[in-house]
Amino acid sequence: MNRTLTILTLALGATALSTAAEPEIRKLPESVHAKAKFLNRDYVFIAHKAGGDAIRPDARPLPLLVYLHGAGGRGDDVAKAKNNVARVMKGLAEHVTEPSLVVAPQCSKGTPGEMGIWQPKDLDLLLDHLKATLPVNGKRVFLSGNSKGGFGSWAWAGESPQHFAAVAPVVGGLGFGGPKDVFPELERWAKNLTSVPVWAFHGATDRVVPAERSERMVKLIREMGGKKAKLTIYPDEGHGAGRKAFFSAEFYNWMFGQRRD
Repeated sequence: MNRTLTILTLALGATALSTAAEPEIRKLPESVHAKAKFLNRDYVFIAHKAGGDAIRPDARPLPLLVYLHGAGGRGDDVAKAKNNVARVMKGLAEHVTEPSLVVAPQCSKGTPGEMGIWQPKDLDLLLDHLKATLPVNGKRVFLSGNSKGGFGSWAWAGESPQHFAAVAPVVGGLGFGGPKDVFPELERWAKNLTSVPVWAFHGATDRVVPAERSERMVKLIREMGGKKAKLTIYPDEGHGAGRKAFFSAEFYNWMFGQRRD
């Protein structure tokens, strides 16, 4: 009898662990992955304070935060993406009390002749899959990313603004070719983002991606008539400004307070 009870207890404990707010690795279906250019099939999934309900597609719809890593997270080892999302998990644990979903995809390195970069079409494929398999509240999909992930946030939201209730690029660039590049059709992105709440973050002393990139984009959105774009420049921070943005209560209060019409 005691042995049976012990086995039952262990089984229940395993179930509790599997539904806790711990990162788990999931895979895109091969049929979806085959259509992507620079997207690892593996991605990180977190059910923040959601327990087992979060993994059932028919559960109550929950907000979704998609986090895009920087250049150092590229590759075919999804553990890099898992490590990169750790500070967002900490920020959520401290400042977000409502159940929510978090997904951190991984960008591949690409080939020697073509560097891997966040591609809006790849990310559209990912989001379509998430909406089909998770209880995602389509009116509360949030996007953020750091460095190259900040660029990915600008690019994806600029190309597909209809997805997002809020976008928060952190120390992000504005070009597919790296920190020195600027997308020639930046005005189109800005016009598309006029109705999307955007909060960009940058460090004033950033020598990797100049703060001018965030300043330029927010200025363009405002010039196009956007009234929901704002910018925070940390005067004493460089390219590591994410350590302030991703740990601040204001960041999460603002983001989770948004809802797409």
